[in-house]
Amino acid sequence: MSKEREVRPRPAEVVREYGPFGTDHIAGLTFDGERVWYAAKDRMQSLDVEEGSLGAAFAVPATAGTAFDGRHFYQIGNDVIRKVDAKTGAVVKSMPTPGPPGTCAGLTWAEGKLWVGVHKSRKILQLDPETGRVLKEIPTARFVTGVTFVDGDLWHGTLENEVSDLRRVDPDTGEELDRLEMPEGTYVTGLETDGKDLLYCGGGASSKVRAVKRPKR
Repeated sequence: MSKEREVRPRPAEVVREYGPFGTDHIAGLTFDGERVWYAAKDRMQSLDVEEGSLGAAFAVPATAGTAFDGRHFYQIGNDVIRKVDAKTGAVVKSMPTPGPPGTCAGLTWAEGKLWVGVHKSRKILQLDPETGRVLKEIPTARFVTGVTFVDGDLWHGTLENEVSDLRRVDPDTGEELDRLEMPEGTYVTGLETDGKDLLYCGGGASSKVRAVKRPKR
């Protein structure tokens, strides 16, 4: 039996804060190459990450994770994953979320699949994006509040016992490989990468989005 590596937590380096934006909860987010989009209950809201200003919004139920595949958004709202045309905001397909109602928190697109966090079940599921069928299940050590892939690495946000951190885990086993501890009182509800050096974090009831520097391996 192989021995798990020892992970030494490090402070997360928050390099920029956006907001607050007046919503009572930011519940998931994604990045379309130019803008962050976050879930704001009754809409998907875009954020210009250079200017820090809000832009277009789509009237789609948005209560949890958000993802982008290059052409479409995928948005969890009221236990439904909706596939949304990224140009028009039209819903082109819907499928039920996996697991019990109200448990999915976190959604991303990677390797042609959807990946969804199942909050208090402490696991991440890989889904067929056409059918919603569960293809793989990955255990985690803490409540999951956001998931993202970058450079082949799977990162997820956590929030448990009033403490949040960001963890890089093995995408096959869930073994923890790296951990960034968020500042005290700073919570993660939604996680996405810019594909480069940043991890964008939804700030829950703070109505903020935070950019955290992604460490090099």
